[in-house]
Amino acid sequence: MSADQNKRSYRIDFLVAAALVTTGLVMSGLSLAELRARPPQQMAQATQPLQSTPGAETRPSVPAETTTGTRPSNVPPEPARPDADAQKAGAQPALPPAPAEKTAEPIKQK
Repeated sequence: MSADQNKRSYRIDFLVAAALVTTGLVMSGLSLAELRARPPQQMAQATQPLQSTPGAETRPSVPAETTTGTRPSNVPPEPARPDADAQKAGAQPALPPAPAEKTAEPIKQK
């Protein structure tokens, strides 16, 4: 490439970059002008403040729950994969068999 060709390509690149920057600044200016021209937005409350239900004083309160938060002891845990004897008896495993691991050659020491 000649020096004249390099100058011309640099000038074209510079003009494209300047046009992109100018376009961005014009768009930003128009957006700011539109925001200023609009009246300010009013915020609305989505829900009304909480109020007591009419007649709540005369109704009985809700009874407390009787759960203790512990696991029931009458249900024994079951293994995900039953042993061989249980599988022969017809027990199905809860999980599918694990995929075989991919093995490669050992890494050679240098």
